[in-house]
Amino acid sequence: MILNLTPHPIRLYWPERQDGIDDLEPHLREVIDPEPVPARLATIELGDGSAFELVEFGHAQNLPPKRDGVQYIVSLVVALALTDRRDDLLVPYREVRNASGTVIGCRSLAQPV
Repeated sequence: MILNLTPHPIRLYWPERQDGIDDLEPHLREVIDPEPVPARLATIELGDGSAFELVEFGHAQNLPPKRDGVQYIVSLVVALALTDRRDDLLVPYREVRNASGTVIGCRSLAQPV
């Protein structure tokens, strides 16, 4: 079972899907709807830098514990923060873009290692 812990639907396309098409349907394999609460990294604002804010990124929030037979789609930043502790996290990979270059889906899922 794969659960989507991002805030938006994940559209999985077959590899032959080309970029630059606005229609969402051609070569659509599956849509994985998001769970009600997305996983995020906690942030702690440390103050104002000279030209930027200083922010510490902490532990993942709203990430369920590992369960046998369950994998979770999360943002890349969440997955990268936990690569040494979690092998059940997946991220969208090989993005599909519409005519204006906006990401509308992906051709596969990947497990960061």
